[in-house]
Amino acid sequence: MRWRSAGLFLLVVACVATAAIGMARGSRVAPGDLRQQVLEAERAFADSMARRDFEGFQGSLSREAVFMSPGGALHGKDAVAKAWRAYFDKPAAPFSWSPSEVEVLASGTLAFSSGPVLDAGGKQVGRFNSVWRLEGPGTWRVVFDRGCDCGGR
Repeated sequence: MRWRSAGLFLLVVACVATAAIGMARGSRVAPGDLRQQVLEAERAFADSMARRDFEGFQGSLSREAVFMSPGGALHGKDAVAKAWRAYFDKPAAPFSWSPSEVEVLASGTLAFSSGPVLDAGGKQVGRFNSVWRLEGPGTWRVVFDRGCDCGGR
């Protein structure tokens, strides 16, 4: 009798878990909508540089952010913010960027964005590549970033 009770309990737990997964899948955002969310997040991130909004820049960073740099990887939101602070000190932005491609995993939890980096005069000097993570409903933050001079391509 005891085994039957345990078996029945496990069956109920499995049914509840399956129903919960099904409801979660049913409530997922459409892939095109997720792509749009990431595009908007990337554009807002870039706009923080143009507007000289350091707080906005920091708000786009995941706590676990890793930014690759010539001197080595910067680990954590605080390290990235400290290294990028100087880019916000002058009245004019030293460079800008905008997404030209965005891809989102089928799971809807990670996304990749890439696009040109322009100098202050508008000349393409490189490309950026970022990985975004969904950290809350509609809240995307950068977890990995790497720029490339790539000969302006």
